[in-house]
Amino acid sequence: MRRILLSTAKILISGALLYLALRKVDLSELFSRFTATSLFWIAMAIAITFLQIFVGVLRWREISAACGAPLGLAQAMRYNVIGAFFNQTLPSAIGGDAVRLWLVARAGAGWRAATYSIFVDRAIGLVALAILIVASLPWSYELIADPHGRSALLLVDFAALAGGVGFLVFGALKWPWLKTWWATHHIHACAVIANRVIFDARRGPVIAILSFLVHVLAVVIGWCVVQSIAAPVSFGQIFQLLPPVMLITMMPISIAGWGVREATMGLAFGFAGLASNEGVNISLLFGAVSFIVGAVGGLVWILSAEKAAQGSAPLGVPE
Repeated sequence: MRRILLSTAKILISGALLYLALRKVDLSELFSRFTATSLFWIAMAIAITFLQIFVGVLRWREISAACGAPLGLAQAMRYNVIGAFFNQTLPSAIGGDAVRLWLVARAGAGWRAATYSIFVDRAIGLVALAILIVASLPWSYELIADPHGRSALLLVDFAALAGGVGFLVFGALKWPWLKTWWATHHIHACAVIANRVIFDARRGPVIAILSFLVHVLAVVIGWCVVQSIAAPVSFGQIFQLLPPVMLITMMPISIAGWGVREATMGLAFGFAGLASNEGVNISLLFGAVSFIVGAVGGLVWILSAEKAAQGSAPLGVPE
């Protein structure tokens, strides 16, 4: 019952925010801007999205190995593409993570190692995104003159950064009870692993580069979408505005970020003195690219050995 209520709430949130965002958009005008060149840029966005997934796979393999859940390259890529499908179909932006966890655990790594690998991977990605936004704040402040926009940007980013840094500090604490108390045992273990991989002389730089590259590629995908409809937005503006939107979209309160992403993008464009409807247009096409990639992941899932062996077994992913 609890799961049904949460899912219903997320569906309602996505629907309500999409309705409010789409009120600013003239869909017929948007479709009229599509040309043969548009298809090229959308195809580029799809290709770069797969590249982004592959870069994420490289980072996840490094982290999984440190968690005791080593993954083959092809295996990890398959799991991530399948995860992209479930991100689009489950009522949460992190639904694919639950499926990846199930796949890794059933592959022989065990539930604990699988859970740790997913959790640490997510945490490191969040820290990298927050750092990227902080590093670009001087330019963001030039772009966003609205005081409310600046305050919102600072609040969201520093909350994420504080959470990430707090997580790493938590892992550095040596208090014995943190390792035994049920409420802190697993979180502390994940934080310890995160510190180990981030500050490792070999793994650390690799993970840092891959983490920032994942987010930079998201900006490039957004830029391809901008080019597809010839929106009057520069690469620098997309670089300033898209990462904070993606940070907010990571909150698991909607279906694949739909609604939250569109509303936030429209708001961000408005704060930056740009046309809010263009922000919503770009967000819709960005989501469409993710949906197409997710559909490919669905095909991979249907044809996978895991699906053949277990049928609809992902329904058994533990909460």
